[in-house]
Amino acid sequence: MKEYKIVVVGNGGVGKSALTVQFVQGFFVENYDATIEDSYRKSISMEPCRLEILDTAGTEQFTGMRDLYVKNGQGFVLVYSVNDSSSFHDLRNLRDMIFKVKGTKQVPMIVVGNKNDLVQHRVVSREAGMDLAHSYGAFFIEASAKNNINVNEVGVGLESERVDLRFKVFCNIVRQINRIYGPELKKVSKKKTHRKKKIASSGRNRAHDCRCFKLFPLIYFFYY
Repeated sequence: MKEYKIVVVGNGGVGKSALTVQFVQGFFVENYDATIEDSYRKSISMEPCRLEILDTAGTEQFTGMRDLYVKNGQGFVLVYSVNDSSSFHDLRNLRDMIFKVKGTKQVPMIVVGNKNDLVQHRVVSREAGMDLAHSYGAFFIEASAKNNINVNEVGVGLESERVDLRFKVFCNIVRQINRIYGPELKKVSKKKTHRKKKIASSGRNRAHDCRCFKLFPLIYFFYY
């Protein structure tokens, strides 16, 4: 099984946690405790992919670790909220920081405009998101983690023409990683530990839905 190190970045409140939990567990988490570290094992349709999610508030201690996460990352998901223009404009700083730390502009990257279900509160147009992603040389989608919808058809190379949100983003970024890094990707052990973490959704514990195991860092996301 190959190791995929994916880093999800974006301002606080744009829905990084909700987007990733929707991918891993298939449900929307409205109230997320960013101080909890949750570990998941997840297989996607194209090939098995082990993920570890580390969601930490933007403390000084965490900021000091940011360069390390970016340096070790192989693919990046840049998330903004369509109802928050500052989160959109701040993506440029995040992109520049990634390029600086990586020392190259050949970085697998996706731009995601989240919360497109908030139609009446939209301040960033879909066209603006597409133009930004195009200027980055990045793939673009709009999404709603809440409704698990993706308005931009990805479909290329996937098993069906319509695949739900929680597979579209991560399947695409994994394919980019394979294309750029290829044989450099490491194989990971199938060894598992039994340490579990819990995540709350509307007062209900659903951690059992995804067979959670403590592995090693494969996917990180942080507040900028």
